[in-house]
Amino acid sequence: MATISQTAVVSGAASGIGAAVRKQFLEAGMRVIGVDLRASDVCADLSTASGRRAAVASVLALAGGPIDQLVCCAGLGPQVEPVARIAAVNYFGVVALLDGLFDALKAARHSSAIVLSSSSATLQSWAGSPLRDAYLAGDEALVGQILAAVPPEQAGYAAYASSKNAVAVAVRQRAVGWGAARVRLNAIAPGAVQTPLLEAGLNDPRYGAAIRSLVAPIGARARPEDVAALVGFVAGASAAFIHGSVLIVDGGIDAATRPFDF
Repeated sequence: MATISQTAVVSGAASGIGAAVRKQFLEAGMRVIGVDLRASDVCADLSTASGRRAAVASVLALAGGPIDQLVCCAGLGPQVEPVARIAAVNYFGVVALLDGLFDALKAARHSSAIVLSSSSATLQSWAGSPLRDAYLAGDEALVGQILAAVPPEQAGYAAYASSKNAVAVAVRQRAVGWGAARVRLNAIAPGAVQTPLLEAGLNDPRYGAAIRSLVAPIGARARPEDVAALVGFVAGASAAFIHGSVLIVDGGIDAATRPFDF
């Protein structure tokens, strides 16, 4: 998958899927630059514009040249308050890293970027939604205003699912330009993964029951390593023709929920 000369950047590297991806890349001999709020190579708050700028600048300084792999795992669950912060990290933090590190990815010979979306992004249609339009227009203030008008018992889920849908759309929108630059870009959409983020959602009285009710047909929740394994494959040379895709890894929940839509 990797050579010792490769540099990878992983956001959300301190825990969960990001930590599993970081470990996998390190074991493959790569140099890994982790980004997270704390306990990482680059400590930055991706919920703010200034934090995003600082993250990009610090990553570029540490990389000191081309970046071979970028994996955007940083994200917040539906239980987080204020709900606008969910959108800020899950969408605006991700696109800031994608666009801010694009030139460094272009400078590498065979580079790839992967964004962590969610299977929840597909459970309802966001076509024609003013909220999705606001994301894709880059209007963070408007996203916050729209989410503030959602009933409190639904706002966290709306922020989470809409941000994960919009970030998958952002990946697909960039497929032509990134492909022309020979940088592969894909999204991976996990279902329930046993992480601290999931545990926080399970313990929230508003969302815990709904999360528990989504039982994968395969009969288990994923481990972070299960998702990391797919990340490793998509990032590697064997996946050289996978580009602009949204790959669902959810144990069959999406298929069970909407078998005629894919």
